[in-house]
Amino acid sequence: MALKHASISDIAKELNLAVSTVSRALSGHSRISEATRARVWELAEQLNYQPNHLAAALRKGRSNTLGVIVPNIDGHFFALVVKGIEAVANQAGFNVMLCQSNEDYAHEAKNVETLINAQVDGILVSLARTTHDFKHFEKVRQRNMPLVFFDRILNGSEVSAVVVDDQAGGYLATRHLLQQGRRRIAHLGGPQHLNIYKDRYEGYCQALREAGLSVEEDLVVLSKDMSLADGAVSVRQLLALPERPDAIFSAGDFTAVGALQALKEHGLRVPHDVALGGFGNETFSSLTEPQLTTIDQQCEEMGGAAVRLLLEMVQQAGHRLAPRKIVLEPHLLMRESSGRRQHA
Repeated sequence: MALKHASISDIAKELNLAVSTVSRALSGHSRISEATRARVWELAEQLNYQPNHLAAALRKGRSNTLGVIVPNIDGHFFALVVKGIEAVANQAGFNVMLCQSNEDYAHEAKNVETLINAQVDGILVSLARTTHDFKHFEKVRQRNMPLVFFDRILNGSEVSAVVVDDQAGGYLATRHLLQQGRRRIAHLGGPQHLNIYKDRYEGYCQALREAGLSVEEDLVVLSKDMSLADGAVSVRQLLALPERPDAIFSAGDFTAVGALQALKEHGLRVPHDVALGGFGNETFSSLTEPQLTTIDQQCEEMGGAAVRLLLEMVQQAGHRLAPRKIVLEPHLLMRESSGRRQHA
């Protein structure tokens, strides 16, 4: 049978003291005599009293808790971002309440309601792929609750956010493939209403144009989920073209690995026949055969920067602040999958 926790009221009734006296005694208030404090603490231990820190914090107008909404924590990226968030939040004396949207708009809206009801001091969010508007965040704004987006935001939105320079990342990956002598480079992209996929595509286009190459529509394949299966399906579509690509830049590592598997199934060698690059530096990207060239997104740095921005807003609660965007630099990790073609 579970042990029932006593309340301050229970202690006050047992000792025939005012609730306020017991509360002050438990907090070590100097106006309460040492003898009374000792009696209160002795009974508190006997009755298994546990202080309600959340209630105490809320009485002071703050929960010391930050809400975080991520699409999922299955992969390397969001797990490390959350690690960065927790490290900085805990150092500042804040707890973290984590919610997953599972890439679903309706679930994301429920997450927002949950965090509002929990009276968190601010919310950090990376949007689900199926989110096309900010309607469910209106209640957050109406309460003047600090709100910071990270990684995924809607195109054209004026919000406080921390992102990696996805266009620069797309450019770096595509330019690297061009430097390996590749000229017919395909792109596997995601939903273009999200900044990350649109910007990575723009970086791809920028690198091709600088090299004097046109962007061929047949070489650009967009998918909804950016999954392993999407990568395999996209490659089959590309291999059905009259002239197949000699390189592929994927806007995500999951689709890149799906592409790698499909290329092998078709008897093509990576990188000899088709060079390959991904985006995200997922843990598995260094375990594939060959190892996957990818873009590192500064995950923990992104999480830490997002919390610091949110905490600035928490400290200035009640003041209208102009939206701020922090942009981190991506890093190209050159591995075996994008090597220069070896001549027989």
